Amino acid sequence: MTAPHHRPKLLGEVPPVIAPDWPTLPVHTVVLAKAPLPGRAKTRLAPALGADGAARLARLLLLDTLDRVHAACTPPATPALTAELCSDPGPGHADWAAVLPRGPSVHPSGPAWGWCDQGVGDLGQRMARASQRVTASGRAVLLVGTDCPGLGATQLRQAADQLQHHDAVMLPAADGGYVLLGLRRHVPELFEHMPWSTAQVASLTRDRLRALGLSLWQGPMLNDIDELADMAHLPTFLCSQLF
Repeated sequence: MTAPHHRPKLLGEVPPVIAPDWPTLPVHTVVLAKAPLPGRAKTRLAPALGADGAARLARLLLLDTLDRVHAACTPPATPALTAELCSDPGPGHADWAAVLPRGPSVHPSGPAWGWCDQGVGDLGQRMARASQRVTASGRAVLLVGTDCPGLGATQLRQAADQLQHHDAVMLPAADGGYVLLGLRRHVPELFEHMPWSTAQVASLTRDRLRALGLSLWQGPMLNDIDELADMAHLPTFLCSQLF
């Protein structure tokens, strides 16, 4: 099956390969998040919003992300999509009591969620640990954060579908990072010695995939909410809950 051919090639995109015999894999979405506490969450927005306001925004973005991932995983999603919250600190910690009193399943009647501890290390080590664990179980993995309200169920399902035909998928961020990275198998080189939180992350990830001979599907660029200027991309319904 060939990659889509009606979309213009994006700068730096790794050409797809034809892989007609690739097996269909279930896809597991890992939402990486830290507890939205004052002084620890959205600190770059604290000068404008205050520590409490920045934490409130982080909580709104987290709950909105869980809601959108829930929608993506709700049948009849194809391929099969499951999800987990991979958090810092881990499940059961007092920091989560007021935020997720019933756990990450924001809709109790919906698909079941997993919940695990990110563990120690920098961002790359935490993402690598999740990627290795999920792919070792025979599933493809989608790694997402909670900073992008533009990442909806449609984009998640599209990324899961494209992982059936490509080694990797990516949704780049306007700041030079990415809001989603998906892999059919664990690729440790994508997480080692990466200058996280810089404008080089997405381009270096593409370069490394190319050097390894791996194919990449890249979706549209989206916006994270990290800096004051990014607040222009915050949806109205979230703004109304924030202020």
